[in-house]
Amino acid sequence: MHLALTDLFRAKWTDEIHDEWIRNVLKHRPDLTQERLQRTRNLMNANVRDCLVSGYENLIPSLTLPDKNDRHVLAAAIFVGADVIVTYNLSDFPSETLAQYGIEAQHPDEFITYLIDLAPSVVCKAAKRQRMSLKNPPKNVDELLTAYEKQGLFQTVVKLRLHQELL
Repeated sequence: MHLALTDLFRAKWTDEIHDEWIRNVLKHRPDLTQERLQRTRNLMNANVRDCLVSGYENLIPSLTLPDKNDRHVLAAAIFVGADVIVTYNLSDFPSETLAQYGIEAQHPDEFITYLIDLAPSVVCKAAKRQRMSLKNPPKNVDELLTAYEKQGLFQTVVKLRLHQELL
């Protein structure tokens, strides 16, 4: 979220994408509540300019992906003219299919390392804001980078370590 506030890219999502991430978080984090995640959803929508996509739904039936439940993501990306879908599930978004629409799927690690190459100080400031916002428990730089590694952001961590003094 802190990266989405940098204006290095235009973050976009839908209510359906929100529903999906909330459902998955609740499945893996029973300590969180629907109400708390709804608050996060509302804050995301309120703080990221022009992020919520609607009007894409009529494109869904015409799309083919390995998992038909992912078609809404591609439909929204096509509707807004996105260049990239950022996802851990690259196999769900075959490059041949996405290329027809001028879109590519990128792992979050690839996407963030590209942003670091583009504007290292901006990305480091966003990471620092994220770290400073963590209160329960707070994290030092090494703990934040370890958390990123646990999320599969290995190259991101390598690049951030080069700018560790900014974190």
